[in-house]
Amino acid sequence: MLKTRVITAIILLGILLAVLFVLPPVYLGGFFLLLVMAAAWEWSRLILPNHPLAAYFYACGCLLIIAGLMLLHQPLGPFALMFAASIFWLLIAPLFLSRGLKINFQKWTALYFALGLVLLPATWFSVMFLREMGLLFLLSTMALVWIADIGAYFVGKAFGQRRLAAEISPGKSIEGAVGGLVLCYVYAGLCTYYLVPTVTLFGVWAYRFGWLPMFLMVTALTCLSIFGDLFESQLKRLAGVKDSSHLLPGHGGVLDRVDALIPVMPIAVLLVGFL
Repeated sequence: MLKTRVITAIILLGILLAVLFVLPPVYLGGFFLLLVMAAAWEWSRLILPNHPLAAYFYACGCLLIIAGLMLLHQPLGPFALMFAASIFWLLIAPLFLSRGLKINFQKWTALYFALGLVLLPATWFSVMFLREMGLLFLLSTMALVWIADIGAYFVGKAFGQRRLAAEISPGKSIEGAVGGLVLCYVYAGLCTYYLVPTVTLFGVWAYRFGWLPMFLMVTALTCLSIFGDLFESQLKRLAGVKDSSHLLPGHGGVLDRVDALIPVMPIAVLLVGFL
C-alpha cells in the first residue's frame, strides 16, 4: 500500500510540476478542470450511489457551469459563485459539522446535489484567479493547506490524545490540528520575511495590515482547511464509504486529496478583495 501510495504521489507531483512550470498557463486550467470533473463524479456517487450513470452527467454539469460562465465574459458570475461558496464555508458548513452524523442524508440529498454544483466550480475559478495573481501566489496559498495537513498528521501521530471530531473523523486530534496551525505560522512567517511582499497572500497582508492580522488570516485559512477535510469525511460517513473513489491508487479519490483546498481557495480570493 505504501509503495503504491508513493508511486501515485510521484506521478501526480510530476504532472503538476510540468503543468505549472513547463507548459503554457492554459494547461493549468485544463488540469484543474479534470480534477474538478473527477471530484464532481465522486461527489455524485456519494450522494446518489444507486444512480452511477448520473455521476457522469453531474461532472458534465460542473463543466457546463464553468464553460457557461466563461463564455459570458462577465466577472460577476464567477465572483458570485466564489462568494456563495465562501458564505457556505464561513456560516453554514460549521452548522453541518456540528450535527455530526445526525443528519437525514436522504432528506438533504437535493441540497448536497446543489452544493457540489456551487463549491466545485467555485474552486476552479478560485485557482484560476489566484494564478493570475502569480504562480508563486497560487502555490504558496495551496502549500498552506498541504503544510497544515502534514503538520496535523505527524503531530497527531506523535502527541494526539484528544479527538477533534470523534464521530466524523476519529483519526484527527486537537493536538494534531494545533501542530498543523503552528507549522503554518512558521511557514507564513518565513514567506513574509524572506520573499517580496507582493508575491504571496501572507506577504501582502502583513505589508498592508501588519503581522498580527496576517497571522489571524492564516489561522482562519488553516481552520477552513480542517472544515473542508471534516466536511468530506462527514459526507463519506453519511454515504457509508471509506474513500470517495479508487481513482488514485493508494490515495482513494480526488475528493480525498483536494477536500481541504475546496474551502480555502474561494476564501483566499475573498481575502485578496480586501487588499
